[in-house]
Amino acid sequence: MDPTYWWGHGFGFMWIFPVIFLVVFIFFMRGMFGSGSGGNSENNAPRSESASEILDKRFAKGEINKEEYAEMKQSLSEKD
Repeated sequence: MDPTYWWGHGFGFMWIFPVIFLVVFIFFMRGMFGSGSGGNSENNAPRSESASEILDKRFAKGEINKEEYAEMKQSLSEKD
């Protein structure tokens, strides 16, 4: 049987179904993993830490001593 036999009987556009499936698949994957903008949208963007929170973490890690912490905390409160 000749491979082109079915083309004349309405099966010539059977290739369109995998193409449609692929387009729909890509559409849903973009929706699940972001819209191509690096994945950061307003809904899932990380919240930035305040200066006070960063200072608290540095003190908790031992990066700064008590005197430095108190001085920086005082400096931050004067800016508000």
